[in-house]
Amino acid sequence: MEGNFKYSNYNIDYATERASELSIKNNNSILMSQQTVTGDCVMVEKPITLVIDGNSLTPKDLSMCGDMNVKLALSKECKEKVNKARKFLEKIVDENKTVYGITTGFGTFSNVQISPKEIEQLQVNLIRSHSTGYGSPLPPPRARMLLALRINVLAKGHSGISLENIEKLIKAFNAFCVSFVPQQGTVGCSGDLCPLAHLALGMLGEGQMWSPRTGWDDAHKVLKANNLEAIKLGPKEGLALINGTQMVTSLGALAVTKAFNLARQADIIAALSLDVLKGTTRAYDFDVHRVRPHRGQGISARRLRALLHSDNNPSEIAESHRNCGKVQDAYTLRCVPQVHGVVHDTISFVHGIIQIEMNSATDNPLIFADREEIISGGNFHGEYPAKALDFLAISVQELAQISERRLERLVNTELSGLPTFLTPNGGLNSGFMTVQLCAASLVSENKVLCHPASADSIPTSCNQEDHVSMGGFSARKALTVVEHVEAVLAMELLAACQAMEFLKPLKSTEPLQKVYELVRTISPPLENDRYMYPEIQHVIKLIRENKIYEVVEERLIEIRDLEEINPNAMRMNAGSPTGIFM
Repeated sequence: MEGNFKYSNYNIDYATERASELSIKNNNSILMSQQTVTGDCVMVEKPITLVIDGNSLTPKDLSMCGDMNVKLALSKECKEKVNKARKFLEKIVDENKTVYGITTGFGTFSNVQISPKEIEQLQVNLIRSHSTGYGSPLPPPRARMLLALRINVLAKGHSGISLENIEKLIKAFNAFCVSFVPQQGTVGCSGDLCPLAHLALGMLGEGQMWSPRTGWDDAHKVLKANNLEAIKLGPKEGLALINGTQMVTSLGALAVTKAFNLARQADIIAALSLDVLKGTTRAYDFDVHRVRPHRGQGISARRLRALLHSDNNPSEIAESHRNCGKVQDAYTLRCVPQVHGVVHDTISFVHGIIQIEMNSATDNPLIFADREEIISGGNFHGEYPAKALDFLAISVQELAQISERRLERLVNTELSGLPTFLTPNGGLNSGFMTVQLCAASLVSENKVLCHPASADSIPTSCNQEDHVSMGGFSARKALTVVEHVEAVLAMELLAACQAMEFLKPLKSTEPLQKVYELVRTISPPLENDRYMYPEIQHVIKLIRENKIYEVVEERLIEIRDLEEINPNAMRMNAGSPTGIFM
């Protein structure tokens, strides 16, 4: 396989998951849509409805929920579970039993009994008192993802919220009405209390909300403008809305989705750099990676073989240095499969953690209506997604670190044999001088951002909540790191395409030539210095939209299938342009 990574019961198929075609499977129905990755979400071109069942939402599904074309509906089975849990909870309230967060206060105040006439006010007070976040709000698409994930968790039927209030949340989602949710203020345990309280506050008609119809405005005005009703909280419903790991996990779902798209295109960009730097592909031989069979490494090596070797359209650049006598390349070229490969494997691992978390009951206490029990537990602790997202950042940043070093080789005439800074008239022109400088600055920032937030813990709530995950920062950092890596790889790709100008009339392989031609549709060759920022942004957009992958996808799948039949199909030998025995 091109790469069928597995974690638990979840798969990422690195060959068949197409950037142009998205399949979402819910309740035995398959919904197809064109999709595009942007900074804030996965954009879809055709209206679709995700049927929420509390069990099968994927990171890609959730990443689409920032787009207006996506609507939500609740499955019949979920409605039954929600009603059953609510009925049992109301029975507990009627019997005046002591249950945490229902007939008692919260945290340190869990020993304070709440009178029946104050039970509903308790829930309203909870939302108001916990809406104490800091910083700029989540962009509306990300706030909508957060809302979708909270709906999915409530739909599991272990939180005790009423079906009526879940349906109000879904109506708000479908109208794209989202609350003002500051990005800072969660310690990732007891759930993401602060951001989720802000999410709920707007639905009470308090604070601020956003909708396409109104922009940012007072929540009660936004609800009214969209013909929506505010939520009225009953017993436990405030707690049900704010206790869980959805802030960490929703941002994590977007980060891992973007990282997946980015990592497979990093292989393609590295292949182009290797060709224009006249490197040898001998290190990508099938047997080299067969004897160290990490899945990600094998996938990366196969992609490099597929892109750099073609009997029908071989690289004229590679042919030109067939007999150069070069034995081996620097690590940034020779070790691409080993470095990129572990990133692929990490993404697969993190994807599994995030998907499990997305479909988990992370409330407290949990209602088990079938057993007629309410149990206080610790599923709200965000350690799983926090650790996974710290791991994701540490791993993905390596794509930028190795990319920036390849970029340095491209602009350094002593290493590449190409004109210094890839400009035909150096001195008067600076060419790619500060493109590499900018890449270096982003790589340096990433190194700081890769310090694991989850290594820290500060006790809160009078030491009742004495160990926390700090997962909110883990998630925000991971997203920032991924976006920095997108930029660095875009800079490398621009430089590799510029390098090809100095190798003409020689051409690369057919698939890599297609990559070059795609870039040239938005960024012409650099003959004299010009304003480069817009072009860098356009190439970042190509990467986010999977366009780099799309133009070579057919070749990657063809070689995957060929090597499954015959592992020797792409074997390199001393007679090939870059096949040199060591």
